[in-house]
Amino acid sequence: MNLTKSLKAHLSLLLAAMIFGANYWISKGLMPDYLSPEQLLFLRVVGSFLLFFMISFMLPSEKVDKADKKTIALASMLGVTLNQLLFFIGLNLSTPVDVAIIHVSNPIFVLIIASFLLRENVTFLKIIGIGMGAAGAVLLITYQGELSFSSNTFTGNLMALLNTLAYSFYLIIIKPIMKKYSPITVMKWAFLYGTIFSLPLTLHSAIDISFEGFTINTWFSLFFVIVLTTFMAYLLTIYGLKYLDAGVVSYYVYLQPIIVTGIAYFISSNPLSWQHIIAASLIFGGVWLVSLKNPRLTTPLIFKNR
Repeated sequence: MNLTKSLKAHLSLLLAAMIFGANYWISKGLMPDYLSPEQLLFLRVVGSFLLFFMISFMLPSEKVDKADKKTIALASMLGVTLNQLLFFIGLNLSTPVDVAIIHVSNPIFVLIIASFLLRENVTFLKIIGIGMGAAGAVLLITYQGELSFSSNTFTGNLMALLNTLAYSFYLIIIKPIMKKYSPITVMKWAFLYGTIFSLPLTLHSAIDISFEGFTINTWFSLFFVIVLTTFMAYLLTIYGLKYLDAGVVSYYVYLQPIIVTGIAYFISSNPLSWQHIIAASLIFGGVWLVSLKNPRLTTPLIFKNR
């Protein structure tokens, strides 16, 4: 492969990771002073749908089968509506650092779901990895001194964990659809259904958005969340997938907690505690174990396909 194309692909993925990492802080800055989680969900989903809809006019039209539309609708309910609503609620109540670390557990959830729904092989090492990731998530959710199920941090981290779970189901469901149609076509339909599903949850709040109270920074933050995070970063990731293996692309997800933490130190807010370090180590270690591909280390021992 052309070295220049490979370098551009890596730079694209790095830029996408930086956008995703910054989004935690920028979205956090919008809530709750300017927008509620429900209002931010409404603007992001509707804005993203309009962007994907407009760009779809520039590409060849694709007819989507009725059965596939039903699949996209189910995936959209999980990966767009529930995923983003839980993300914004969790981020509003917790910290960007906590939420970013919890999101790294996504591959572990995907493995668990795939083992039951797709009967994919699970090994003892992967079971250990799942246990490590779960322990890290539990530590991160409960680390605030005495455990209080009513505390904002506990509730926010729990919402972030559920947001990761919803997105994992989305990835499993949408995967075969992505092989049949172009990414823009799938995203256009996904965000159309996401808008439909989100309206009952957000419309009452969206009506009360006070746009006259927005500052220049608020409008820039909203532009960042809708255009850069949802639209541009997605296209950058697709460009990376065109020239690099999916495994290489997935590892850029692990840069996001590092970027989020770096921003935390830069703005002198929410520094890492020893609980953060231990939880992150457990989750990253768990993800590494479930991602191992050495056949001598990953011989299927349970849930073996026959």
